[in-house]
Formats: sequence, structure tokens, C-alpha cells
Amino acid sequence: MIDELHEELASLYVLGLLEGPELAAFEAALARDAALQGFVRELTESTCRLAYTAPAASPSPALKARLLDQVDTAARWRAERKVVPFTVPAWLPWAAAACLALSCAWLGQLYLVSRSENALLRDQQTLAEFELTSARNQLKAERLIAQHEVAGATGQLATLEASLKRARQDADDANLQLTSAEKLIAARDLQVAQNNERLAELEAKAAHDADLANFKISTLASLLGNSPQALAVAVWNPARQEGVLRVEKLPALAADKDYQLWLVDPQYPIPVDGGVFTVDPATGEARISFKADKPIKAVAKFAVSLERKGGVPKAQGPMVLLSQ
Repeated sequence: MIDELHEELASLYVLGLLEGPELAAFEAALARDAALQGFVRELTESTCRLAYTAPAASPSPALKARLLDQVDTAARWRAERKVVPFTVPAWLPWAAAACLALSCAWLGQLYLVSRSENALLRDQQTLAEFELTSARNQLKAERLIAQHEVAGATGQLATLEASLKRARQDADDANLQLTSAEKLIAARDLQVAQNNERLAELEAKAAHDADLANFKISTLASLLGNSPQALAVAVWNPARQEGVLRVEKLPALAADKDYQLWLVDPQYPIPVDGGVFTVDPATGEARISFKADKPIKAVAKFAVSLERKGGVPKAQGPMVLLSQ
């Protein structure tokens, strides 16, 4: 089967309009394709027969008279040797007919080419319309996706704003708790000051109470350079051989250390052990009841030293508190 391209090239080949590489390529294809050879042969025969299809026509009288007049003029010119006789070749009409046939074939071929081009343009237009529709659909889809993404981003923004609002509320609550803690600390300090005042009042009252005339009451001052505010009060009952010690603002102890109380009695060469104790790590306070491990006649002084865990029989560590 011959395609449209080879049909068009065959028409141009028959009319002698192919040149250069196109002519060489077509002749090579013609040598290989028998069907194409037959088609070229049919086109050649049709072109030749086209010259015989023109109808016969008689010239008009005016044309005949004009031609005869020209013939007479030519005869006179020949007689006068003014013109050279010219004989019309017999093949000229056939050549004119062939040219006319070729022109008709060429115009027909142009018509076929134009029709093919119009069909191609229509196909291109259809394809362009399809591509336009596809582009519109794609644009619509992209618009829907963009709207969905915008909606998602809006939702995320709302979530972030809500989280920020909660964070701000938490910060406000934390500030409120900090303010409450500061107030609590201030109230604690006030309570400590009130307790100190009350202790001082009790000491003063005990000193002036006749019933407590036999009690030994001493205030122990701090010997620590890093805790000069440490304070202790010791009350000794010689009748019952027992006493009470209250301390404040002593430094917190390491896990392997204890505070140890000592009672200085002149009858013994070394202070008498009054027991070990610890303090509250946060406040440095403690209240203990103690007894000496030996009978006490008179207490000259009270002392507190820093010893290893469990205490020692004789003071070895540094003294932290000592009465006046």
C-alpha cells in the first residue's frame, strides 16, 4: 500500500518537479517498490492522455481574417526579404497540451496538498482544544489542591495560636505560683523571726522565774565562719540529770557526719558526751532531749562539735557551737 507522502512525491516526479536529494531518495524507493512503480506508470499514462481531452475549436472569422492578414504581411516581408521565414514545429501543439496537462496535474496536486493541510490543521486544532481542556482541568485540580492546603495551613495556624494561648496561660500560672512561693518564703521568715522573739522571751522569763533557779540555761554561739547566724539554747535540769537543746540555722550535714553535744563538768578531765543529733537540711533547726553518760554535778559550759557518724567518746572534730 502506497502512503500519502509517496503518492505526493510520485505526482511531483511525473511532472518533473523533484530535484536534488528528494529526487534521489524517491528514485531509490521507486527501484525497490513494485507497487510504487505501477502507480508512477499509471500517472504517466494519465498525464499523456490528458493532452487529448481538449475539445476541437474553430477560430472566429475575425481571428481568421487577422491571421490571414498577418500571413499576407509575412509574405510581403519575405518577398521584400525583411523577415526570415519561420516554420512552426509540428510538436509545439503537443508540447503546449502536455504543459497544460502538467499544469492541471500540478494544480490538482496542490488541491490535494491543501486538503491534506486543512485536515492536518483541523487535527491540530482538535489536539489544541484537547490540550486546552486538559490544562483547564489540571488548573482546576491544582486550584482545589491549593485550597485544601490553605485550609490545612489555616487549621494548623489556629492550633498553633491555641497552643500559644495555653503557653501564655501556663506562664501566667507559673508567675502566679512564683509570687505565691515568694510570699510563702516571706511568711516563713516572719515566722522564724517571731519564733526567735518568742524564744528570747522564754529565756528571759525562765531567767527570772524563781522555780527555775536551779536550771542551767545557756546560749551557744556559732564558731563557724560560714554560718555566724547559727544559734542554740541548752537547758539542763540537774535534779533529773537531763536537758533540752534547741538549735537554729546550723549547716546541713553530710551523710557520714553528726553533730555531738558535750557537757563540761569540772570534776571530769574531758567533756561528758551528751549524744548526737542532726538538723533539718532546709532550715538547720533541731530540738532534742539529752542525758549525759556520766553523773553531772555542775555544768560549766555546753559545746557542740562536728564528728563522724554515730559520735566519738572524746571530741575530735571542730567545735561549731559553744556557750558563754
